[in-house]
Amino acid sequence: MGFISRFFSTRSATSGSLNGHSASEVRLAGQSHMGHVRPTNQDSVFFTRRPCDGGGYGAFALIADGMGSVEGGSVASKIASQTIPQLYLKSRGDPPKELRKAIEAASGEIYRRSQKEPSLAGMGTTCVALDVNPPGAWAAWVGDSRLYLIREHQIYQLSEDHSVVKELVRRGLLTAEAASEHEERNLVTRVLGGRRVEVAVWAKPFPVRSGDRFLLSTDGLHDSLSELEMLSILAGGSVESACLDLVQAAEQRGGHDNISAVLVEIAG
Repeated sequence: MGFISRFFSTRSATSGSLNGHSASEVRLAGQSHMGHVRPTNQDSVFFTRRPCDGGGYGAFALIADGMGSVEGGSVASKIASQTIPQLYLKSRGDPPKELRKAIEAASGEIYRRSQKEPSLAGMGTTCVALDVNPPGAWAAWVGDSRLYLIREHQIYQLSEDHSVVKELVRRGLLTAEAASEHEERNLVTRVLGGRRVEVAVWAKPFPVRSGDRFLLSTDGLHDSLSELEMLSILAGGSVESACLDLVQAAEQRGGHDNISAVLVEIAG
């Protein structure tokens, strides 16, 4: 099976001043691979530049990891990757409120579609979305697709998994090390596609800096590579090459799931 299933070309745009400094360039790249086990790619990826409130451009990016039947998972993630940007990018309200509304609307559409078509019954998707609007950024997520920050040679997980093992870790019943190897680590507790969905949203903007890189990933990527391995790959090179190298490294570990990544860079 071929390595590349989908590739998204980088888009660059000059943004407004960043925390009082000179304008920065926002660079984006995305990559998705179906892996070597699943018959289809149920991940969906979206990214685009977007006008900033203060002038110039920022970025909006999203990753969704579908689940359910072979057809259903793909349909669910596609609905999320189309509906959320369409609604959010035309909104003019408070970002946390508008992100939540857009994700809830996508979840409702997935649910309605699953009720109408028997072949799609029970379909759902995880999702993580990032809006970079310098000098700040907003994020929202449901499930275990993740958002990372790479800053000053360190990597930080900015999202928190909605999963069975994460809940056990929070309760002190499981260590983080044991969670990474737990047989139920991929069982999520929140998805888009039910009657209701609980969305995690940042209440305040996250201050961005020149040189920051934000990584959005599905579990096919971050379950295959350690944070140190991801950091090593993301430490240099263009966003295109880093994104490609990340997905290739996960694929070479066996490709036991669909693998997707979007990389957003704030470059001075």
